[in-house]
Amino acid sequence: MRGWLLARLSGLPFTAESVSPEDPAVRDELLLRASSIRLPCLVHEGVKVWDTLAIAEYLNELRPAAQMLPAERAARALCRSISGEMHSGFTALRSSLPMNLKARRPGFVVWSGPRADIEAITTIWRDCLAAGGGPWLFGARPTIADCMYAPVVTRFLTYDVKLDPVCAAYAAQVMAWPDMAEWVAAALEEPEEIPELEVEF
Repeated sequence: MRGWLLARLSGLPFTAESVSPEDPAVRDELLLRASSIRLPCLVHEGVKVWDTLAIAEYLNELRPAAQMLPAERAARALCRSISGEMHSGFTALRSSLPMNLKARRPGFVVWSGPRADIEAITTIWRDCLAAGGGPWLFGARPTIADCMYAPVVTRFLTYDVKLDPVCAAYAAQVMAWPDMAEWVAAALEEPEEIPELEVEF
């Protein structure tokens, strides 16, 4: 999801290619038995870029007019910081509330570990929305940070996480984003299921 949204945000024309989880090599990689995860992977003019943050920075350099980062230096630093934190942190949330677009778990009981992650994430959202004026984390247009937090919005919906009005409005903004809606609709049509794996790439 993140790689696809980042590519759309950049405005770079691209073609998405899916890989089958039935391919043993692909399956091993997806199930984290490989030494390095290289999905998603952006291939552009012979250059291969994997890891969502690396893809984000590459696309930002390639397409500066897309304004994937805020214009102001301090805001850019904050955008990079919260994107990196989402990329590498919040492990309790990731493990306890795996991403599953096809599921709905009303009344799901969230334990203390992921609750702390949820509070940290919603604090980030509230602070950014207050500083930037919304409706996106850094103002009037989506940035890399919104792409990075988009999968979390789906987790909150899946597991019936109760949000305050400010965060609920932001979550609704993300889900109404045409690029997000397009990706979700396509994902829901995918027939493949990997029982051992419920994560986002």
